[in-house]
Amino acid sequence: MAFWLMKSEPDVYGIEHLKQEGTTLWDGIRNYQARNFMRAMQIGDRAFFYHSNAKPPGIVGLMEVIETGLVDPSQFDPTNKYFDPKSSPEKPRWDCVRLRYVGSFGELLSLDALREQFSVEELPVVRNGNRLSILPVPEASAERLFELLGPL
Repeated sequence: MAFWLMKSEPDVYGIEHLKQEGTTLWDGIRNYQARNFMRAMQIGDRAFFYHSNAKPPGIVGLMEVIETGLVDPSQFDPTNKYFDPKSSPEKPRWDCVRLRYVGSFGELLSLDALREQFSVEELPVVRNGNRLSILPVPEASAERLFELLGPL
């Protein structure tokens, strides 16, 4: 099992949305590196749900990858803000995964608290100016995160 950190703005799609829906398609990713991280995901991988562009930003919950290798449907919809005119059903450029809600942590673990506990090598999200929405989390760092976050 691998671990990931996946960011979303809580007013756009937050942990409460996922909790209510149970599962979600993680679509609309338009960064090649983030897309490639999704391509590396396997069923059963776990992802920390991170509220970005929030006050404060931080980790709020946990998700599980339940489907991989899905074609992102938003790339074909001209009314969608993630429409990509260079993509076609015959040659799609963007993929996505389906995630299942696992749980919410009792309290948000803020970016400031993460910076106190982890180096950039241990947890890339602590890098100043990091804008990437999907990041790998080394197993040792994931174990420490679970210790800091407590039970779901």
